[in-house]
Amino acid sequence: MNFRLLAASALIFTAFSCKRSSNSSNVDSATGWAINDKQGGFQYNTSFKEQETPPGTVFVEGGTFTMGKVQDDPMHDWNNSPSQQHVQSFYMDESEVTNLNYLMYLGYLKSVYPPSDPTYSNIYTGALPDTLVWRNRLGYNEMMTDNYLRHPAYANYPVVGVSWIQAVEYASWRTDRVAEMSLQESGYLERDSQYKADAESTFNTDTYINAPTQTYGGNNSIINPVRSRKRAQVNALGDTINVYAKRESGLIPVKFRLPTEAEWEYAALGMTELRSYNIYRGRKKYPWDGQYTRSGKRSGRGDQLANFKQSDGDYGGIAGWSDDGADITQEVKFYAPNDHGLYDMAGNVAEWVADVYRPIVDDEFNDFNYFRGNTYYKNAINDDGTVKIVVETVYDTLSNGKIVARNLPGEIKKIPVDENETYLRTNFDRSDNRNFRDGDQKSSRYYRDNFDDDELGNRDETRKMYNSPKHKIDRDSASGKMIKDYDKSARRTSLINDEARVIKGGSWRDRVYWIDPAQRRFFPEDMATDYIGFRCAVSRVGSKSKSNKKKRN
Repeated sequence: MNFRLLAASALIFTAFSCKRSSNSSNVDSATGWAINDKQGGFQYNTSFKEQETPPGTVFVEGGTFTMGKVQDDPMHDWNNSPSQQHVQSFYMDESEVTNLNYLMYLGYLKSVYPPSDPTYSNIYTGALPDTLVWRNRLGYNEMMTDNYLRHPAYANYPVVGVSWIQAVEYASWRTDRVAEMSLQESGYLERDSQYKADAESTFNTDTYINAPTQTYGGNNSIINPVRSRKRAQVNALGDTINVYAKRESGLIPVKFRLPTEAEWEYAALGMTELRSYNIYRGRKKYPWDGQYTRSGKRSGRGDQLANFKQSDGDYGGIAGWSDDGADITQEVKFYAPNDHGLYDMAGNVAEWVADVYRPIVDDEFNDFNYFRGNTYYKNAINDDGTVKIVVETVYDTLSNGKIVARNLPGEIKKIPVDENETYLRTNFDRSDNRNFRDGDQKSSRYYRDNFDDDELGNRDETRKMYNSPKHKIDRDSASGKMIKDYDKSARRTSLINDEARVIKGGSWRDRVYWIDPAQRRFFPEDMATDYIGFRCAVSRVGSKSKSNKKKRN
């Protein structure tokens, strides 16, 4: 009898213990309070397993590498001296953004912001690639001017004629579309809601996170569809909870952006030849193994491994066996990928990266996720504590006279961080950090023992270091015509300024020297060419590795 009683007690205790352990993820380990309780309280995705790989990207596990030129430097410019850097894991587009990808973006803008309406015409035209970049005064390239962007034969070729600013705007648009799809699939937005958007009713990721009721112009049937209402709960106070997805839900994807220079170079090098077992080597010339541009494998021995200019007047090789397959750009994924699964990290088109260009990489100050170009902003707040939503499109006139949309209706207005965020901080003290450790007193070309900042008057910090041209764009108030004032000064000493961005990788126009991932050049952020494209990146959240390594405790 006692034995049966003990056995029954043990079963009850075991069942109770199992129940407690099975629900342990929904109990706060610090307080014992319930998480995701139906009566209310703290709501959180306790079953989140892994960041979903963003569409079109591959995972790049972060690590340590030698950034910069590790081979001979015949140019002797030494603007890429080797330094050891570490980058965090991230995702990167497996190929450059194609004409087809970009045309979908243009199609969306044309549908939501009809260019026939004068109110919105500059939104669409400001996003259009510059197809005139193909023209050459001593060459016949009208076929590319007319067809390269839109003809189906070039659908999967990398888009060109896109400025750095346009590439950034595309990445922002892509963020919203991927987040919109994720929330549709999880039931927080109505299916196919993107087709119901118009200029007054659009989806923006930041707006949904901070003010969800103001997305889609406040259209509740889209923001709070039937599936979302079924998921909603009522707590003990009668308040409705779990109506909108928050960042804590894990359903809102991480933003798309341009990769940093360090990320791009690390991803381009691939993993092979960077290490020998656990010994770090760091010497590598190309995204593939070896020191040559032709394949040594039996299946394609002698084939070129990238699309570049082989010699003067030789853009594709002699027709036939030695041809590299392209004279201008080539279809993405035509050549073999590197060890990360990334295509065309050498040749085809050079690519925009996020960094502001400077001739040096300041590794003495930072060797972790190196990036120059940080400008910190925060949400603008109304007097009642709500976020400010952009009502009218905000445009910017670039130095070349082109008008681009910077902020679209439905987005949250952003303002630079101020002393409320910077006071007594040790990690940053201003909103714009593009000139940090560059343009200071000792690095200035005006430096002398009795140097005084006030002597330069209104000149910004960059001009202490780099005397770049200052072209001006203005508009006549009476006629509305644009006045272009070209800087004709003969005293300019540099083309570098805060709007010069780094481009990485060689292109179909470049000799083999430039396809080394360590090479770096710069180009104005508001201009475009026929040899620069781009690809997007997404930061990795959570674990550094995607391997099935078990916890060590």
